[in-house]
Amino acid sequence: MFRGITAEIGPHDQIALLGGSGQGKSTLLRILSLLEPFDNGTVLLEGRSSTEWRPQSWRRKITYVAQKPVMRSGSVACNLRTVSMLHGTPFEDELARRYMEAAGLGQTDWNKQAADLSGGEQQRLALVRSLMLQPELLLLDEITSSLDPGSKQAVEKLLLEWVSGTTNGTARAYLWITHDLEQARVISDQVWFMAEGCLLEKANTAAFFENPASEQARLFIRGMQDERGKSHE
Repeated sequence: MFRGITAEIGPHDQIALLGGSGQGKSTLLRILSLLEPFDNGTVLLEGRSSTEWRPQSWRRKITYVAQKPVMRSGSVACNLRTVSMLHGTPFEDELARRYMEAAGLGQTDWNKQAADLSGGEQQRLALVRSLMLQPELLLLDEITSSLDPGSKQAVEKLLLEWVSGTTNGTARAYLWITHDLEQARVISDQVWFMAEGCLLEKANTAAFFENPASEQARLFIRGMQDERGKSHE
């Protein structure tokens, strides 16, 4: 499916992954998180191939957050405690409450069944649950697609603050799939653009939107802007 994909994610990188539907953006994220096999090429973390890592250790450092969240059966608290239960580590109650508040879930009853939350609440709970892993790289797959504008802005603010920090002394980064061009401008300092089965462009965010290097990117931006204009008519 892919060809010509060579890229590196560095400390504090804030990358928006753009491209039309069917270009393999989600597949790429799943490959990077070792949730999807790949036939050729190499994925490296800290200079070591993915084959040299235990999948569990890799996924603690590189964490994928899906567009459609999967809730564990049980309560909100049960979902928040997933990391500590799986890895036998102490549950960081204060950290969980801080993330929940920042995500706009500060008033959520932790005894409530996770399955009874709205789609947007589940999406944000899944993000907080992933943040409890304290990863170094977040792979975000349209994680604000079900959110109202206020909740969406809260998540953007949370992740912009998160990426500016460190995990155990190591700088954080994220790779974020979005179809919202305005969001891409807000949350990224660089854009990766996928088309025709390859990573066609890697550019500074401002430069990409001001003067995309490929005709495919120009058509994509124009099409998204036209679609947004129609939705506001």
